[in-house]
Order: sequence, then C-alpha cells, then structure tokens
Amino acid sequence: MADRDREWDGDAADKRVRAWADAKDAPNAAYRDAHVWYDGDAEDNFTAYKFLIADVVGGDLKVVPRAVMSAGGIVEGARGGVDIPKQEMPRVKAHLAKYYDKFGDTAPWER
Repeated sequence: MADRDREWDGDAADKRVRAWADAKDAPNAAYRDAHVWYDGDAEDNFTAYKFLIADVVGGDLKVVPRAVMSAGGIVEGARGGVDIPKQEMPRVKAHLAKYYDKFGDTAPWER
C-alpha cells in the first residue's frame, strides 16, 4: 500500500499501470489487478475496467488510499456514480471496505 498522503491522479496512474502491465493494445491480468471491478463480457476493452485503485510506485503496483477514497465516493454517487450491475455493488463495496480498514478508516457506507 502507498502512503496515505500520496496524491491521486487517476489518468496519470492509468498510463503508468498500462505501461507497467505491458497492456498497450488491450487489458491483461496485470492491468486487471489494479482495478476493483471489470466487465467480463468486455474484458478486452479498457473501458470495461472500473475503480482503478492502484498506481506504480517505485516500480511496484501499490494500492493508493486516496484512490480507494475516490472509488468509495463514486460508489456513493459522487461524480454521477458508476454504471455497473446493481448486484455487483455489494462485492465492490466489500472489497473497498477491506482497504479502508487497512489504512485505518471506515468506508462511507459503513459509517
């Protein structure tokens, strides 16, 4: 996990993750590992991957707490929310909640 105070820039992180994962033309398993959810029916499309929560730090893929917080806000409807199947949301929230716990916070939906 990256330091809690590490800045988060999702667009820049996505570029670094693609380069780190060697996912130039299409997503792969390493690229998938940086996200919380993806649409298995469109796994060859970058837009099928949602909730990027990791960045490349010192050559390693690390979860960024501010990325988790950003994803948590989106789950709660910030920035217009996210278009994923409603039945998938409990799994996404549970996954994010584990990271909130790791950096000593509580997920917004659990407060």
